[in-house]
Amino acid sequence: MATQRRGFLLLAALATAVAPAVGQTVVPAVGTASSGKQGMAAIPDFSGIWWHPSLPGFEPPASGPGPVTNRSRLPNGVNNFNRLVGDYTNPILKPEAAEVVKQHGEISLKGVGYPTPSNQCWPAGVPYLFSSFGTQLLQQPDKVTILYSQDHEVRRVRMTDAHPAQVTPSWNGDSIGHYEGDTLVIDTVGIKIGRFAMVDMFGTPHSRALHVVERYRLVDYETAKEGLERDAKENFRVPGNINPNYRGKHLQLHFTVEDEGVFTMPWSATITYRPALARWLENVCAENRQEYYNNKDSDVPTADQPDF
Repeated sequence: MATQRRGFLLLAALATAVAPAVGQTVVPAVGTASSGKQGMAAIPDFSGIWWHPSLPGFEPPASGPGPVTNRSRLPNGVNNFNRLVGDYTNPILKPEAAEVVKQHGEISLKGVGYPTPSNQCWPAGVPYLFSSFGTQLLQQPDKVTILYSQDHEVRRVRMTDAHPAQVTPSWNGDSIGHYEGDTLVIDTVGIKIGRFAMVDMFGTPHSRALHVVERYRLVDYETAKEGLERDAKENFRVPGNINPNYRGKHLQLHFTVEDEGVFTMPWSATITYRPALARWLENVCAENRQEYYNNKDSDVPTADQPDF
């Protein structure tokens, strides 16, 4: 199976590889907790499993510079995730970065998959990791642990600390956080340049200067609706695991990306989550023939007679 197709099938399968919900759906609500920065002041309660079943995933902002989007489109206007052809003319890209995006798109147009963290079972880093369908935030006074459904990736955010003077690069970077009223703000630097370093599925590169700021908050449906509509116009929606008629609180992530080595300016995007209808099951990215989403082995080339 082509590398690109395999990666997208793995992502799509996450939307259906869930078990039936036990009892009723947990609807997150605003509660109180303590944090090292705010003491016993009320802070938002982001508990529960949140789901954003869209590919490639980022919602362009309502205004201002936004992420690289797909030049290849389906008849209904949304991006064609089987042909990832990044818009290398996006003004956020420096010439060298634009050329990298263009080269990835040319490979995709030939029907050949190029390697990404998703299809190579590679650590993703942020913001690429935000393309995961499911997320869960575990809040404690001194830290926030963020879980992702894609290969059970985990991030740890320190809430009572600052970035060290010399950051040792790591896959998910060095993340520190604090609350600003009803918003959780996470600042991440020191994201490692790995073998498949990219900020999105279009192969947009990043440098050691990559700096990502995330802002999470609970919003009502009327506020979430704008993000959901932008998502519907841009991204391919994988059905299942959300109630499209849900009108309660949504979790919205607004993130800003800076990297003077790659981008001409900061840019931003949003991701608007609904509560998941079911828990996610164990999912391990591994190199093998088993198509767990089809319950069969993939077809591979075989020879009637040995070649030697």
